[in-house]
Amino acid sequence: MNKALNQFVWGAFALSLTALLAAGQSTPRRSAIELNHLQGYWEGEGAGGKCSITITGNSLLYRAGTNWHKTTFTLPAGTDPQQLHATIKDSWPPSKDAIGQVVPAIIKIEDGTLTLAAYNMSEEPPKTFADATTKYVVKQVQPKKENAKPSETK
Repeated sequence: MNKALNQFVWGAFALSLTALLAAGQSTPRRSAIELNHLQGYWEGEGAGGKCSITITGNSLLYRAGTNWHKTTFTLPAGTDPQQLHATIKDSWPPSKDAIGQVVPAIIKIEDGTLTLAAYNMSEEPPKTFADATTKYVVKQVQPKKENAKPSETK
């Protein structure tokens, strides 16, 4: 019985050592973007030219010219690169087909710049931002009072 116990201990040790070595060799994952890092007003360039994004809580307002989309979003855990899934709640000009649509994107924040790369929900997310075709690159700025909310006229 002593021999069986000895084999068990060595087997457990070997298994633990293998797991430890494998974990040590894995690529470190980037830390997830926290919701509070996204908060604020962002301006820059997007697929439609000049744009702005206002993020308050888990609400995102995207504006390009007189067009806008109000969304709520989630940040799925464990994605690399980090993903953002925005669900359209309202838009201008009005579009019944857009309401409820989920717009997925990969996101990153580097040096005060937020980059979003949208993709089709039926496709795999891009692995890198260089692979993405629809990008938005915005910098955090102080909002102009008239740009903080969408126009109330419909």
